[in-house]
Amino acid sequence: MAQRHFFMGVDIGGTFTDLVLFEDGRQKPFNAKTLTTPADPVDGVLNAVREAMAQADAAPGEVRRVVHATTLATNLILERKGARLGFVTTKGFGDMFHISKQYPSGIDRFNAHYERPEPLVDREMVIEIDERLNFRGEVLKPLNEAQAESAVRRLAAAKPDAVAVCLLHSYANPAHERAVGEMLQRAMPGVYVALSSEVWPEFQEYERASTTLISAYVGPMMADYLGRLEQELRGFGIQCGLQIMQSSGAVMPASMAARKAVYSVESGPAAGVIATAQLGLAIGRPNMISFDMGGTTAKVGLIQHGRPNVTHDFAVGTSVSVQARASGEPIKIPVIDLAEVGAGGGSIAWIDPGGLLQVGPLSAGAAPGPACYGLGGTQPTVTDANVVLGYLNPDYFLGGKMKIYPERSRGAIARNLGERLKLDPVLAAHGIYQLANIHMGSAVRLITVSRGIDPREYAVMAFGGAGPIHIVKVAEQFNIPTVIVPPSPGVASAFGLLMSDLAHDNVTTHIVQCKSASADDLRRIFDNLEQAGRRELTNEGTAQKDIVVQRSIDTRFVHQKHEINIPVPPGPITDATPAAIEQSFRDLYFELFKVRPADPVEFVNFAVRVVGVASKPQIQPTPRGDGNTPRALKGMRQAYFAETSGFVDTRVYDRTALMHGDRIEGPAILEEPDSTTICPPGYAVEVDPFLNLVIGKK
Repeated sequence: MAQRHFFMGVDIGGTFTDLVLFEDGRQKPFNAKTLTTPADPVDGVLNAVREAMAQADAAPGEVRRVVHATTLATNLILERKGARLGFVTTKGFGDMFHISKQYPSGIDRFNAHYERPEPLVDREMVIEIDERLNFRGEVLKPLNEAQAESAVRRLAAAKPDAVAVCLLHSYANPAHERAVGEMLQRAMPGVYVALSSEVWPEFQEYERASTTLISAYVGPMMADYLGRLEQELRGFGIQCGLQIMQSSGAVMPASMAARKAVYSVESGPAAGVIATAQLGLAIGRPNMISFDMGGTTAKVGLIQHGRPNVTHDFAVGTSVSVQARASGEPIKIPVIDLAEVGAGGGSIAWIDPGGLLQVGPLSAGAAPGPACYGLGGTQPTVTDANVVLGYLNPDYFLGGKMKIYPERSRGAIARNLGERLKLDPVLAAHGIYQLANIHMGSAVRLITVSRGIDPREYAVMAFGGAGPIHIVKVAEQFNIPTVIVPPSPGVASAFGLLMSDLAHDNVTTHIVQCKSASADDLRRIFDNLEQAGRRELTNEGTAQKDIVVQRSIDTRFVHQKHEINIPVPPGPITDATPAAIEQSFRDLYFELFKVRPADPVEFVNFAVRVVGVASKPQIQPTPRGDGNTPRALKGMRQAYFAETSGFVDTRVYDRTALMHGDRIEGPAILEEPDSTTICPPGYAVEVDPFLNLVIGKK
């Protein structure tokens, strides 16, 4: 018998661990969805691996690729449970994180109760090194090795778990940082050390230092977790190397993710956006809104011209993401631009001191979980509201593998909300449902309307276990005409992992006015960055024929603070290249801001992404069916809809039995093992050639 080849994607969320096992040459993947195990996430991953492998009757040695996304790094930052840090910086800069930004910005500038969070590193754990470089990397003051050794010994006595090193202008010359790193390793053998010149060598001291500090903060735990997971997978018989999703939407080996841990901070949400982009291209929709609602949060991303938006101005560590999340910790690495709100299936509904109903951001998570799980949860959640409203089938949760208890949902809502609000539990449940939709709508607004983008010109793709239940009402707030729900939406992020490529991002700062930039300088800078990336990919086993190089330059008007990333066209760099990039910048600047300044333009950061194109599952269309939708009818169930002011008999369909060309009019409920889709009254759903559900108004 010929050996089979499998690709595996694993995504750990706050409530569920999702796994997709795709066999090469097979149209339909094998899926597993198991409860996340917060005490040790490795256990949850192995549970999902066993379940999917049993479904496929696959041998561990037949798995050729494993890609993983995890919320571990993000949760360590949110819960402030990372490593005990030491920080090394240039003399005179020791108070950097304690001075921080002296005023709130972004959405926090309107918060009268804003309190700046405490730094991740204690001041007594900060040491200053006597040395100084200028912005060109030239030595103004040589490294005082005796002073540095003494300072490092003092830090070693405090026994930090990890040390971040960020010396002034080390992006231009890493020699002093590397020397200090060697001193740290000698004084503290085995300690986790993060050097800014390795993590992200770009100018802007505070942001570069913060990125390095975050990498050290989560690094020891990530290294331990990834090492144990890779060891357990090998013990199970899966011999291929473990790959980790980066925040940018590319993947890297687990060994590099341990060394540059900050790159995986937003890995889980990034996978969902990649899935949306790839599925959108397959169905001819290059402009999409990605909507991912899981158990803890809802994430919204924007895909334009088939590519997700990527930002270098991102912050982590609060309950609302996107570039506006200024009160978190800034990171400069490339991150898929997302808006994230604390509204998921496990989000807890509560009453504030003013007597108003609120939802989130606190979540019941996987333990104890929503009240209906019967695992000890007593607080009402969004999932409990969906059970009371009749949207979820108590006998078919996770395809019937997990029993849920509707009476516990109703009791939790009545006890905690209904009695205090003097509302029937059903009306209170509908209030939870509506409020969750409004919160998630705010994320759509941040990623579109707030940036001058009309969401009506986009289709929205909904996934995550809870997304298809809520998406129609979220889209309705913006008059988005088309909602798309892919097959197996509950594990779509795990599927997105398999659609990603290996990539290494390298950057350097070189500030020069466009009119002074020479083609020789550009070639030299890009060649150095490209060769570094090619070496990494070659060492990881990528063939030269599978390597693609993408170049870009952060460009701005002279005296401006913020840059715009401008792609450099493929092909040789000629004397005409600097002027062409300048013109592209001026055109894009006008498109974004509707003005054409005459000021001179300068190049700031040069970046190269070296991509190793990986083998991926192929999405194939299916032939048109017979149009006989009753074949998929499971029965009727009472479900609550605002349009009918109460419960109505609602047709329930087995989504897995639907075929291309089928059409169903709402109200209807479409069930599959990992998710449920709601088609309200006044809407209709059609099945496209790729078995996506396409929902729109009748």
